Amino acid sequence: GGGFNLFTPEQDIQLGQQVAQQIADDPAQFPVLPEKGNEEAYAYIRKIRDKILNTGNVAFKDQFAWEVKIIKDDETLNAFCTPGGHIYVYTGLIKFLDSEDQLAGVMGHEIAHAAQRHSTRQMTKIYGLSALASIATGSAEPGMLEQVALGLINLKFSRTHETEADTYSVIYLCGTDYHANGAAGFFRKMEGQPTPPEFLSTHPNPGNRVENIDAKAKEMNCRGTKSYDAEYQRIKSKL
Repeated sequence: GGGFNLFTPEQDIQLGQQVAQQIADDPAQFPVLPEKGNEEAYAYIRKIRDKILNTGNVAFKDQFAWEVKIIKDDETLNAFCTPGGHIYVYTGLIKFLDSEDQLAGVMGHEIAHAAQRHSTRQMTKIYGLSALASIATGSAEPGMLEQVALGLINLKFSRTHETEADTYSVIYLCGTDYHANGAAGFFRKMEGQPTPPEFLSTHPNPGNRVENIDAKAKEMNCRGTKSYDAEYQRIKSKL
């Protein structure tokens, strides 16, 4: 679902590597939390990622990177995932949430964008076929791939893709011990914010989001009830 894609999964991987490199090269805009001294937080967030990947419901599980980085920015309520599965979660989002199942829900949503290849579908739509054909065949102007990669970080998903990512978040979490509607907790909480969080600038609300997530979890008869609140608070206090 969600439109035509001119890119191959291999190109999703290449683009993701390009974006990850640009992020690594720009610590002013993307202050990635160093692994050293933050081993526990990284182990924690990777454990959540692994639970989702191990459900067997994530496309390209073995092909894409599924690398997680934490961005040290307490003011920003955001997370994003590049094509090819480089996942970035802001400390602002981690601190805003109440429980592990909520974070798992958001991570599931981000993983879905990469696994369902939403970014490159969206780019196929935006850049037009001729520009993309030249990238796809390697005959583009030098620097074109870098330009495209830069645009990816601020790429706005369609509402259709948002709905699909919400649905997959439930499908993924349904295969774990978490509440499958974990993402609904995040969106419910976000609705109470005086200013719209950064997340919404690239992830537009498709409408009835919370209701649809709750309904999907119910329809799938998901059994998970874990939220690991105490453990979550402990990790939050370390960031």
